[in-house]
Amino acid sequence: MKKLLILFFQIFVFLTAKEGFFINPVISGAHPDPSICRAGDDYYIVNSSFEYFPGLPIHHSKDLVNWELIGHGLHREDQCNGDMNLVDVQSDGGIHAPTIRYHKGTFYIITTNVYNSGDGKPGLMRNFVITAKDPSGPWSEPHIIEGAPGIDPDIFFDTDGKVYFTGTHSPGDMNANGIGEIWIQELDIKKWKLTGDRKTVWDGVFGCCTEGPHIYKEHGLYYLLVAEGGTGKNHAVMMAASKDIFGPYEENQRNPVLTTRHVTNDYFVNSTGHADMIQLPDGRWYMVSLGKRNDLDGDANMGRETYLIPMKWEPTIVKWQQVSKTKWEPVRYLFPVAAPLSGKVERFFPLPFAEKPQYISNSYVDDFTSKNLNLKWTFIRVPQKKTYSLNVNPGYLRLYPKPNTIENRKNFSLIGFRQKESDFDYEVKMNYKPSDEGVESGIIHYQKERNFLTSTIYKAGKKIFLEQRLKEKDKKLVSLKKVSLKKYNGSIIFKTISRKDEYTFYYSLDDGENFSYLSSLDALKLLDRNYTGALLGMFATSNGKKTKDYADFDWVRYKDYIR
Repeated sequence: MKKLLILFFQIFVFLTAKEGFFINPVISGAHPDPSICRAGDDYYIVNSSFEYFPGLPIHHSKDLVNWELIGHGLHREDQCNGDMNLVDVQSDGGIHAPTIRYHKGTFYIITTNVYNSGDGKPGLMRNFVITAKDPSGPWSEPHIIEGAPGIDPDIFFDTDGKVYFTGTHSPGDMNANGIGEIWIQELDIKKWKLTGDRKTVWDGVFGCCTEGPHIYKEHGLYYLLVAEGGTGKNHAVMMAASKDIFGPYEENQRNPVLTTRHVTNDYFVNSTGHADMIQLPDGRWYMVSLGKRNDLDGDANMGRETYLIPMKWEPTIVKWQQVSKTKWEPVRYLFPVAAPLSGKVERFFPLPFAEKPQYISNSYVDDFTSKNLNLKWTFIRVPQKKTYSLNVNPGYLRLYPKPNTIENRKNFSLIGFRQKESDFDYEVKMNYKPSDEGVESGIIHYQKERNFLTSTIYKAGKKIFLEQRLKEKDKKLVSLKKVSLKKYNGSIIFKTISRKDEYTFYYSLDDGENFSYLSSLDALKLLDRNYTGALLGMFATSNGKKTKDYADFDWVRYKDYIR
């Protein structure tokens, strides 16, 4: 029966985008701050991962529109402790805005870990580099760059062999953490140390939240690409150029290069920004950026995702120079024009390669028969030891309840994958026979520690209950529905159907032959409006107690529907 169910769902794995076009976003479901590089005919994107583990998801493509998750830059627990703390990192902390580059056979990822102890002391922003010969891994231990303030670093390999670190700092103090101004300094990659003089080079166009820098060398110039305007609807991409890497940088008079600040709030995407650029072997250029879909009150439970935008270079006057007493001539630099035909991030763009159509995977099934977890699964922080097992009961994911609960800054027993669309079906089969009171296990729709919904099984006295609880942002955890399961035999199937901004919940006690209605919920209740998108997953907690209980998950099925 299990194999038949899996096969049935796999029939519906692929959808084809409109003929001759691809659909945005190209990487859906909480993949912000994209950075892209090319090695031959292969393209790679890395995204921010914040407090989640494994960190730094890496996708691969041959055509820029079909992307496959191939690994993570931070995939070992020993990479994520000490100065690189992802064990008890705060919510919305952790890994911010990486840059991925390929140089002479080696892949480099440079990024920031943001850690705040919560005790009133100043937060730490630790910039570091990891390297690999194969982007799927293994990746090196983090090389901490001492004396590098701020966030969003970039690594640039110049044609003369020099390497440069480009970062951000608070305005007026190039040694202070924060954002607002861009600085550049030479980087010794043999010793992983900054060397030479540091210079502040640009504070953007409006001087507001300038961050996310990338350096390129094209057309005999150095180009500095930055994000500006904050991460909301004023988000934008700006560019300046210079004949010297340390400036002075001449502003692109057609800035912003990319934004959605000029379109109505009803447009399908907003908050586009934090971009990176890539040149194809045939000379064409594309840009990747983050954006937020307007599925739900100007937002979406998927958070910020990765968009692909065509671009071209066009001349722009940057200044006038006097060539004689009576004559002035314009100085023109080439600057990129994103989405050159409309100036907007379109839902559909022509395919980069007409002969390579986009195939959209709208289904995910896991029956836990593999020896290792699928790369799609993620944890909130580095999980505690013996949080889960695929080997104790082969064909099942065993999840062990840990004392920590979801509402605290801990590494609790929760495993999930990123929600990819607003409309979806989600089903989970769980085998769980609680023996200790206060211990519970079930499914979770997780936005943040302050915003989640659980459907959980637990024992109270001699009875078994199914209870649904909601933690709405800035509100207390409340019980939405509680059902006594008189016919519970240790097995349950949870089902969630999301349509038209409403979640509807069901359960089955007879292996899916019949489903009982549990509740319905407005999707706005789970909208966090923050950096990260939602996870669909499973969890277990002993609520501070010791227990020998466990839950076995038989399979997970997910299918989404593009609006």
